[in-house]
Amino acid sequence: MNEHLKSVRERSKLRKILLAQQLGVGSVEQLRSALGVRRDDHSPPCKTSCTQLDEDGGEQQKFKNVEMVSTDDRTHEEEPKVYKDSSTFLKGTQSSNPHNDYCQHFVDIGQRPQNFIRDTGLADRFEEYPKLKELIKLKDELIQEKACPPMYLKTDLHTFPLSSLPVKYDVILVEPPLEEYQRSRGVTGDVEFWQWEQILNLDIAAVAAARSFIFLWCGSSEGLDMGRVCLRKWGFRRCEDICWIRTNTKNPGQSKNLEPKAVFQRTKEHCLMGIKGTVRRSTDGDFIHANVDIDLIITEEEEYGSLEKPTEIFHIMEHFCLGQRRLHLFGRDSTIRPGWLTIGPQLTNDNFNSDTYASFFASSNVTTGCTDRIESLRPKSPPPKSGNRPFRGRGR
Repeated sequence: MNEHLKSVRERSKLRKILLAQQLGVGSVEQLRSALGVRRDDHSPPCKTSCTQLDEDGGEQQKFKNVEMVSTDDRTHEEEPKVYKDSSTFLKGTQSSNPHNDYCQHFVDIGQRPQNFIRDTGLADRFEEYPKLKELIKLKDELIQEKACPPMYLKTDLHTFPLSSLPVKYDVILVEPPLEEYQRSRGVTGDVEFWQWEQILNLDIAAVAAARSFIFLWCGSSEGLDMGRVCLRKWGFRRCEDICWIRTNTKNPGQSKNLEPKAVFQRTKEHCLMGIKGTVRRSTDGDFIHANVDIDLIITEEEEYGSLEKPTEIFHIMEHFCLGQRRLHLFGRDSTIRPGWLTIGPQLTNDNFNSDTYASFFASSNVTTGCTDRIESLRPKSPPPKSGNRPFRGRGR
């Protein structure tokens, strides 16, 4: 029995040490203060009773001769308790261990649940997957080698005719300055915010190639519906929804601005992906490499008032589509990138020359190509089954 009790105490001590580390407490002694739990070593004794059966089978009540302090006196003597978190109210529920309840953790100290997801950065994401790490490295080197010099054009997209551009594009990124950013992220300054009716009137169809892809940042409110409307008008079919989840490790706390119609605090943003034409994963390996990346981006939230998006969206597009003709609308100086034509009113300068830009794609081969090693490493879809369509009903 003594060995069992000793083992239980050791496990309890270890749990306290781990809990103190997770909550950032300096020592186990400070753990009670961090959880808002008070231990009264000098609690007043009370009057207790026990019940026994007498010889006749009846119940006989015996009281222990101990000092009893009335409830009224004890209430006046105790100081009012200050609750520092919700652990006191979670007893008897599935959330009785608040260090495992990340939603409650966010309510208590402002650390978002996504802050605790490991290996989200591009540098350490593939450490446990050496083949995938090698694939990403080889693709990045090939993309950098084949990319044309960056070109950028400062212009007003309200009046600029997109049809005047010299080529049709394989990949188009649209990053409009939505009015939602002014409400939710406090974006101010010399920024003209666009309404969805204005975005809908962009002549995207005039610059999209026969088989092409579009990526449209649409926020997290009405843009989820209006973005789909835009894709349909421009001749694209929505095929994916890339979600950007924003962490706040460096600046924990509640959101400064809340959407008036929001039920929850919004900590993510969506980028809709559309496809035009017929592109099959199993047969069009010369144009797309599917399943290299995922549809989730987790990065630290930009400072309040910023319009910046995660750079990882460029990696996703370049890894997926091998086409070299890439267009970025509503770009900024910070988004100028080799292999891309960046257009937008927020640029401070431009170097665009139509003839020079067209010469980059004069040859018939407008893709980055692929090496034998990349082809052997990349994930592939199973080949289509020949013959009759397999029976999908209930087995017999």
